[in-house]
Amino acid sequence: MTRSLTLLALAGVVTASLALDARQASTPGCDPGNGGLTLPPGFCAQVVADDLGAARNLAVAANGDVYVSIRTGARAPGQPMQPGYLMALRDTNGDGTLDRKERFGTVGATGLVLRNGYLYYATTRSVERFKLTPGELVPAGPAEVVVGDFPDQRGHADKDLAFDDKGNLFVTIGLPSNACAQPDRQPGAKGVDPCPQLVNGGGVWKFKADEVGQKYSDAARYATGLRQGVALAWHAGKLYLSMNSRDSLDTLYPDLFTPEENQNRPLEPLMEIKEGSAFGWPYCFLDGKTNQMILGPEYGGDGKTVGRCAQFEKPIAGFPAHSAPVDLQFFDHPALPAKYRGGAFVVMHGSWNRAPAPMQGYNILYQPFANGKPSGPYEVFADGFAGKTPLMSPSDAVSRANGMAIGPKGELYITESVKGKTWRVTYRGK
Repeated sequence: MTRSLTLLALAGVVTASLALDARQASTPGCDPGNGGLTLPPGFCAQVVADDLGAARNLAVAANGDVYVSIRTGARAPGQPMQPGYLMALRDTNGDGTLDRKERFGTVGATGLVLRNGYLYYATTRSVERFKLTPGELVPAGPAEVVVGDFPDQRGHADKDLAFDDKGNLFVTIGLPSNACAQPDRQPGAKGVDPCPQLVNGGGVWKFKADEVGQKYSDAARYATGLRQGVALAWHAGKLYLSMNSRDSLDTLYPDLFTPEENQNRPLEPLMEIKEGSAFGWPYCFLDGKTNQMILGPEYGGDGKTVGRCAQFEKPIAGFPAHSAPVDLQFFDHPALPAKYRGGAFVVMHGSWNRAPAPMQGYNILYQPFANGKPSGPYEVFADGFAGKTPLMSPSDAVSRANGMAIGPKGELYITESVKGKTWRVTYRGK
């Protein structure tokens, strides 16, 4: 009888312990399995919203309200894709999920930033802002156009924006081609030299942050030689950008590059952007084989020649080829471990141009910094978005990370582009 009682008591302790673990795992801030994400020790994740649409960037207000840009809305079978919009989300009952959802605006956007009571965002032709009213979730009035008249371009039209601490606004404009070849993306095509697309695109432009009615045509170019830069950030007095590099080395120039070289050689560069910077695109690309800028095949490159590329500024770091950086964020919040303060979180949307090899990216990288420069190798901070390994096609991905922001308590918010699933990542200690 004594032994039976002892066993029952032990069973009760085990059951109670398991129940406690289950309750802790399901409390606000931590979902069992972290909502599918793999995170560093001490971090956990909760899915706070889902099925928002093709989410892009997001921003978090001081009261915890979350703003997300939705690139396209849901569509009925056989109907055209609906235009995008902005969405405001709020947790109304304290359970951690964003249960109130309100749409506003008439277009999807990139580069979402909260600043001085305004929500700024970029369309393909403008930078606009909504005035927010304290206590109200959605803005009451129409958007103001801060900068209009951007070039109408089919390729690489998305923009990102960043603000310095002196009242300046920086906006990226992509180069509307793969590498300024004529015709574009055709085997063996030669690059136009000099590239005329660099006159109106392929760089960063500077504007005034608090003045409405500005025009792109009246502004001065701040930096040039960039292909597609939709990961822009101001941090500690400096402007940084991570760029989507080139595609299709092997299919456009099969006599010079193998599929394996295309899969690995054109690194996604990270740059420090200064006024007057010139980074060499489309003439050059950052080579994963030599870690040097080398001449592109459109301009006579053979996979080895540096040539004119020696005269351009060199990136400060390189990330895996075709990973597609779409957001760049620096967080200094004291709630984060010291290891993750002051470095760069780089959101990788994931590759399409690595066949026949598996896709890569579909994660968030962390690049440590010291004294304003990368210090040591990058690491994978968040993974598991794709939902399967190996991933052979982007269309098979369960989710694709597409934006990241920080909350008032040091929480990290992440959204993705397949269904708009959104996570809040918190640090709970080891």
